[in-house]
Amino acid sequence: MVSFLVLYGTGEGQTAKVAGRIVDVLAARGHDAAAVDAGERPPDLSVDDFDAVLVGASIHRGKHQSAVREFVTSNRDALAAKPTAFFQVSLSSADERGEEQAAGYVEAFVEDTGWHPDRIGLFGGALRYSQYGFLKRLVMKQIAKRALPDADTSHDAEFTDWDEVEAFAADVAAFVEGRLGVAPPASRDSEENE
Repeated sequence: MVSFLVLYGTGEGQTAKVAGRIVDVLAARGHDAAAVDAGERPPDLSVDDFDAVLVGASIHRGKHQSAVREFVTSNRDALAAKPTAFFQVSLSSADERGEEQAAGYVEAFVEDTGWHPDRIGLFGGALRYSQYGFLKRLVMKQIAKRALPDADTSHDAEFTDWDEVEAFAADVAAFVEGRLGVAPPASRDSEENE
């Protein structure tokens, strides 16, 4: 069993949902996984307490959450010594036309923090019009019409491909199992049955 930290930053909650789904996939594979909000993390949380670390952030006004950037920057050396992954949630990843922009956000994050994760996942986010104030709702509808012309802006919309999230989590788990020399869950089951 591998212990995973899934640390994330979220705006309206979509990145928290993605982190939760990743934890579910890791747990289903027989691993211990904990999701922690970067903005609310306990002061005694140590990267050294985990075998592997996934870090997730959403994009708002072209930037990731400062709590996530600060966590990665202050733990860069510890992260470099472990298997790691980064996942980003943004509207840019909701459509093929935004792939280049989404990749640019990741490149800027890697350059700013000096951290080079082993795996990277890019996922579409959500528009939570019902949670926005009047002005933000108006601005977000305009952005959505330009970025996602086919999107219905009359109600909340989710653009996350959950199959993609689960495939990413399974890939990260397999990578970590291989790097740490931990037998994949199927192998452990067949060994126990022999």
